Amino acid sequence: MRRSSSCFDFLRFVRTVGAVAALAAGGADLAGQEPDCGGRGVLRVVVFDQSGSVPIPGATVVLRWTDAESARRPVREDAGSDGQLVLCAPRDARQATVWAEFGDASSDESVVATAAGASREARLLLHMGQVRTGRLIGEVRDALTENPVAAAAVSVQGRTEMVETNRMGRFILSGVPVGVHELSVRHLGYTPLAHEVTVSRGITTEVEIGLVPEPVEMAPIVATAPRSRRLEVKGFYERKYWGELVSGGMFFTVADIERRNPIQISHMIADAPGVRLDCGIRHRNCRILNTRGASRFQPGGCLMSIIIDDVRLRVRQGDTIDRLVKPSEVAGLEIYRGAASLPGEFSGSDSGCGVIAIWTK
Repeated sequence: MRRSSSCFDFLRFVRTVGAVAALAAGGADLAGQEPDCGGRGVLRVVVFDQSGSVPIPGATVVLRWTDAESARRPVREDAGSDGQLVLCAPRDARQATVWAEFGDASSDESVVATAAGASREARLLLHMGQVRTGRLIGEVRDALTENPVAAAAVSVQGRTEMVETNRMGRFILSGVPVGVHELSVRHLGYTPLAHEVTVSRGITTEVEIGLVPEPVEMAPIVATAPRSRRLEVKGFYERKYWGELVSGGMFFTVADIERRNPIQISHMIADAPGVRLDCGIRHRNCRILNTRGASRFQPGGCLMSIIIDDVRLRVRQGDTIDRLVKPSEVAGLEIYRGAASLPGEFSGSDSGCGVIAIWTK
């Protein structure tokens, strides 16, 4: 069930070349038609190659509404055949941070102001050459109360760019050169923090920071973890962040699986509440059941749908999961037990009993 990253990028490139040729032949109109957003603001994102002349179909657009009153799930959608994505802004949003990704290529971030009844456009240029930078994203909290620290100043020593954490204590630093850097975090009333971080090529590194109030004698708390590029592109980390924030599913990373060290991957899945294994007398070919779906017709629960690397298994194959993938091959695992928490990309006619999504390394 594995799929080569280089093969995946090549296939996307072939589709891109074909689509761009079709656009050139047909004379695509990038202005397009404005959607009916009911008086809300309209944001049109257009992704181009580095020259700014060729639109890139299928590029992944990542967008965060950075000035909305309530926390919203970030947008992670592919651009259309004309290289653009059109969105209606939330009514309480006034600003968006947006960038684009395509294989190992990435654009710079763009901050766009939105307004009710107005249309705004963000033009993103993909750096298609050798990527020599990475991203730092993180969260700053009070080390004692664990409350978010807003308006903390975050910077990398030797660079002029400085960002402030939002109301949820989160920040993004893009275009950081590959290598070892000193990350600086400052906020009035807290002990300044300086911590060494390693930035890898084309990879987002997540940083969790605990700032210590100045009167308290204790060391700052920092944890760093490089993210899998494949899981980043597939949106695993975005779903994990927002899913855990609103209790919308369970998520396991490589570190979780190595810590649990299960003999079979089905044993790891069975750790989720309300999920049980039906292994029969010989404990082979275990089926994975959602006990919330139990009824007089299915007293033990109903069979959960399984997706491996975007491929949905047939229901009758659900009992072969341990023969298809081993725990050491798994990079990420998502478990959704109900339709209310199920992301749109995993919905389907056979998803009523919940979904298990597995991503291999």
